Amino acid sequence: MNSRKDVEYRLNLAAGFLKEAEEDFQLKRWRSCVNSAQLSVENSGKAILMLYGISPKTHEPARHLEKLARNKEIQKEIRGKVKEALPGFHTLGVDEHFKTDYGDETSYRLPWEIFDEKSARSALMAAKKCQSASEEIIALVRQRRSKLAE
Repeated sequence: MNSRKDVEYRLNLAAGFLKEAEEDFQLKRWRSCVNSAQLSVENSGKAILMLYGISPKTHEPARHLEKLARNKEIQKEIRGKVKEALPGFHTLGVDEHFKTDYGDETSYRLPWEIFDEKSARSALMAAKKCQSASEEIIALVRQRRSKLAE
C-alpha cells in the first residue's frame, strides 16, 4: 500500500463521481445522480482513512471515520474536522448504495421510482460537502506531517 497514491486515487475517484452526479442532475437522471453522489461520498471518506493506513472494504466509511474521530492519538484539530464532517458521510451510505442498484425489494419499488429531484439535490449537496471536507482534512494532515518531518 502506498498511502500517498492511495489517497490521491480515492480523491480522484470522489471527484470523478461528483462530476458524474452533477451531470446526471442536469440530465434529470435522479437515480444515477444519487448513485454517483454516494460513490463520491464513499471515496471521499476512504481518502481520509487511507491517510492512516485504514483501507476498509465497505460502502459506509462513516463508521470507520467515527472511530478515527475518537482516536486520541490523532491531533485534536483533525479529530474535530472529522467530527464536523461526519453528518455528511452518514447521509449517503450502504442503504442508498443498494437502493440505487436494486430498488426496495420489500415493497417492489424499482430504483427509478425511489429517487426524485429532491433526493438527488440532497445527495449532490452531501457529496460536495464531503469532498470539500476530505480535501481540507487531507491538506491539514499533510501540512502537520511535513512540519513534523522538518
